[in-house]
Amino acid sequence: MKRILLSITLVLICLTVSPRKTQRMSGNPILPEFHADPEVMYSHQTGKFYIYSTTDGVEGWGGYYFTVFSSADLTCWQHEGIMLDLGTQQVAWASGNAWAPCIEEKLQADGTYKYYFYFSGHDMAKDRKSIGVAVADSPTGPYVDLGHPLIDEKPEGVRGGQQIDVDVFTDPVSGKSYLYWGNGYMAGAELNDDMVSIRQNTVTVMTPRGGTLEDYAYREGTYVFYRNGKYYFLWSVDDTGSPNYHVAYGTSDSPLGPIEVAQDPVILFQRPEKEIYGPAHNSVLQIPGRDEWYIVYHRINKDYLYPHAKGPGFHRQVCIDRMEFNEDGTIRKVTPTQEGIPAIRKVKK
Repeated sequence: MKRILLSITLVLICLTVSPRKTQRMSGNPILPEFHADPEVMYSHQTGKFYIYSTTDGVEGWGGYYFTVFSSADLTCWQHEGIMLDLGTQQVAWASGNAWAPCIEEKLQADGTYKYYFYFSGHDMAKDRKSIGVAVADSPTGPYVDLGHPLIDEKPEGVRGGQQIDVDVFTDPVSGKSYLYWGNGYMAGAELNDDMVSIRQNTVTVMTPRGGTLEDYAYREGTYVFYRNGKYYFLWSVDDTGSPNYHVAYGTSDSPLGPIEVAQDPVILFQRPEKEIYGPAHNSVLQIPGRDEWYIVYHRINKDYLYPHAKGPGFHRQVCIDRMEFNEDGTIRKVTPTQEGIPAIRKVKK
């Protein structure tokens, strides 16, 4: 019954979200209830956009399942249900803390698609966070877990931090796929062709060095994309419960670094005057075939800010805004909004 009511609510939101009759705006947040660490994907198989996220609003970041939402135009989002549940035997090695997923759509030799969903969970055997992967033939599942963690150890030489906040990136130049992860450190490695194992000899610790909590000191939430010959690395700064949580970036000539921090690295920051706090842990979407880009991120619900509310940091909401570039390829500062974005033009499959 809850899922039926949620779908009805979403339809009503889509019909009333814009004050203009000629242009529907997404509004921010774009998803109902509490969600965080959003991963956005365009599926060439279905011609739709999808968002996967941490299910939030649970004491101590204790969510145990992942949901998926779909949209045809980035403004009206339809709940597609729970697609991976760490509270069941669907993921036998993990007991919860379903955090910060990412996904990659891969065209197979026979013309079909497969979906590789990477996620963090609490590894019961080692009593710590590890990274897993599940595979499906559809963006919404059903997903089949690998049966064991993909990454359950820190890279050599790393002492602190956790194996969380995974990102996947396929290099359009080489066709190779890479995995990135880490909290307190940034690591990357090339994936094998099976997409469910990594080339151990390529594991690279590539944490951006230096910075402060006011600019680019690396914390977590790596996201990688490619544009005009450059590899862009985005990451989150400070603690996810802080209004100061924000996004910084750098670039590289290689998918595994080294990373050169941008001269003006902070591209997404809070707007207290608009009651927008802690906008970070993002993913990035390029509209296929266009130099048109969007940033999808979470922010802290204004009613759950420290120290005025219990449990700051796990009442977050997913938002979307336009991301643009200067002529020299640097990223312009993003203005986080309450309005969101207008519906996009239809994508040609």
